[in-house]
Amino acid sequence: MGPVSGIVLFAVVWSMVFFVVLPLRLTTQGEAGEVVPGTHSSAPADPQLKRKAKITTIWAFAIWAVLAVTILSGWITVRDIDWFNRMSTPEVSL
Repeated sequence: MGPVSGIVLFAVVWSMVFFVVLPLRLTTQGEAGEVVPGTHSSAPADPQLKRKAKITTIWAFAIWAVLAVTILSGWITVRDIDWFNRMSTPEVSL
């Protein structure tokens, strides 16, 4: 895995973790009792995006590290998930 592949993998992991973290501890405007005119009552009252981005970065780095070690060590390769045997080496007839 090259540097660009590592960065792309981190970006994908970060975005997936961010979508998991976003709804945690969310207080809606309806629950807070302060609905801003023109918005839904289910809109967040205080989204705390900076805090959630920090939490996401910590968890994403841990998950990314596990994935990077697994890929770089060769424990799991592309051939391990080749269920239809399409990547087998062709036999050479002499």
